[in-house]
Amino acid sequence: MNREKDESSVGDRLRKLMQDKGLGENELARQSGVTQPTIHRILTGESKSPRHTNLDKLAKALGTSSSFLSYGSSGENEPMQTKADYNVSSVAHLQSRQQYVYPIINWVQAGQWTEAVNPYEPGCEQEVVATDYQAKGYAFWLEVRGDSMTSPAGLSVPEGMMILVDPEEEALNGSLVVAQLEGSDEATFKRLVIDGGQKFLKPLNPGYPLIPINGNCRLIGVAVEMKMSLRPRTH
Repeated sequence: MNREKDESSVGDRLRKLMQDKGLGENELARQSGVTQPTIHRILTGESKSPRHTNLDKLAKALGTSSSFLSYGSSGENEPMQTKADYNVSSVAHLQSRQQYVYPIINWVQAGQWTEAVNPYEPGCEQEVVATDYQAKGYAFWLEVRGDSMTSPAGLSVPEGMMILVDPEEEALNGSLVVAQLEGSDEATFKRLVIDGGQKFLKPLNPGYPLIPINGNCRLIGVAVEMKMSLRPRTH
């Protein structure tokens, strides 16, 4: 299909659509599943050839087509997917519907998470895991270490399991939480137990002791999902 030359860039078109819908970078990131730093790099032109999967997600959130974001249009904003797009990516659209991606971080980064002004630092999104969970906050994945959350019966979260942590999810009695104990640089993963006004961090493994918390602990987030990957990861 012949197109009239469009002098605007992908970032220009994305910025115009965001302005039309009154969306900032963070809100578009939440709605699309594309991380905020990635959106920022597209807007500033640092990312001159964005990944097609990211353009698909952004286009869907903005009610346009990925071809419009990529090439522009001689007329109005294209509201529907073009036939060429459909032939190439119809299956990808179905598979990625309502999918959100969050970065994998380490336990030291998790301990610093709530203190970060913008926790999604550039490059962090290079290692991400997708899910259909739409987080309330800046969610992230952690890989479980050790056997303190491995239980011989009932719920068990063994070493190597990936947990999705949402900092804005309310921590209730029985929630699985990521917390940072006073004096520690790293976060820890335990079950929150509230008994008679006293709070504890309880391992699922009965071989580990309860940890009383009383002003000596900062809750970072609640684990809302877990999944196991059979692919080896590099650390």
